[in-house]
Amino acid sequence: MGKDTIKTPDGRYLVVKGRLWRCSNPDLPEQVYREQVKHLMSARRMVRDAKASRDESQEREARQQVDQAKRALGERGPVWWSDGEPDYTQCRIENTPYAEWYRSLQEASE
Repeated sequence: MGKDTIKTPDGRYLVVKGRLWRCSNPDLPEQVYREQVKHLMSARRMVRDAKASRDESQEREARQQVDQAKRALGERGPVWWSDGEPDYTQCRIENTPYAEWYRSLQEASE
């Protein structure tokens, strides 16, 4: 995690530039997690290379592979928690139930 990236207290999201991004499912077996992260990084490199070569069909395929890996990690698709709480991925943190917690962190760092 970068120095400006923090995790919500419940471990569901990373806060990046004021937005929430869903974390990987912490219940994944370590081997599955490592394999999917490896797949994700490879797919991201494929996206980069396809963009550099301006190959739109290769980029589409690479982005599909990124999506597959993110879904396998639990970062997209159905949420991995079971308490019925909604998914706030990509929401501005001030528009979520995490707003007060985040505000208190900001005030403490001033």
